[in-house]
Amino acid sequence: MVTAPHVEELRQGARQLGVELDATRQDRLLAYLALLIKWNKAYNLTAVRDPDEMVSRHLLDSLSVVPFVEAGGYTWLDVGSGGGMPGIPLAILFPERRFTLLDSNGKKTRFLTQVKLELKLDNLEVVHGRVEEFRPERPFTGIVSRAFSSLKDFATWTRHLGDGATRWLAMKGQAPADELQALPADFRLEAQHALAVPGCQGQRHLLILRRTL
Repeated sequence: MVTAPHVEELRQGARQLGVELDATRQDRLLAYLALLIKWNKAYNLTAVRDPDEMVSRHLLDSLSVVPFVEAGGYTWLDVGSGGGMPGIPLAILFPERRFTLLDSNGKKTRFLTQVKLELKLDNLEVVHGRVEEFRPERPFTGIVSRAFSSLKDFATWTRHLGDGATRWLAMKGQAPADELQALPADFRLEAQHALAVPGCQGQRHLLILRRTL
C-alpha cells in the first residue's frame, strides 16, 4: 500500500535529484509502486520486501540516471529489467521516447506487461527472452542495465544490439575497477559518475560505455 510518507519521499527525492515531476508523472510512478508492492508478494520481483524502502531503492535510484537518458537518444533497451527498474520509471518520465524492457523470466515479463496496460504506457514494449537471442530491427540509441551482470557480460551479450552511436549505461554499486579491466577490446569507458540517491545507503555509480567499431 502506498502511503502519504511514500508520496512525500518521492516528491522531495525527485526535487533533490533535479527531476521535475508533474502530477501525471508522479501519479504514474506511485501507481507503479503500488503494483510492485502488490505483485512482489507472489512473484518475488525484487529482494526489497519492505515497501518503505522501495521509493529510494527503486524509484529514486531509477530517476538518478534521468540526466544521462535525457542527453541520449530516442530508443532505449533495459536489459534484465526484472521488476521494471529503471525502464518503467524512465518510460514514465519520457513519454516521447521508446523503451524496450527485456527479461528471460516469464513471471517478471507478465508483471511488466500488466504495468504497461494499467498505466497505459504506449511507449513501452515488453520482450520475454534471452538477450543473446534478441534481434530487433535496428540498433538502440541507448542500452541500460541495473545490477544486471558484470560489465564484460553486459557488453558481450548486448554488442549486437548497438552500434558506434549507442551509449551503454551500467548502473552499479561500488565503482568496479576490476570489471573495467575485463571490458572487451571493442568497448571503452566514456564516463563514470558517482550518483547520490536520496535515502539510499552505500555507493551508487553509473558507467557509460561506447563501442569502438
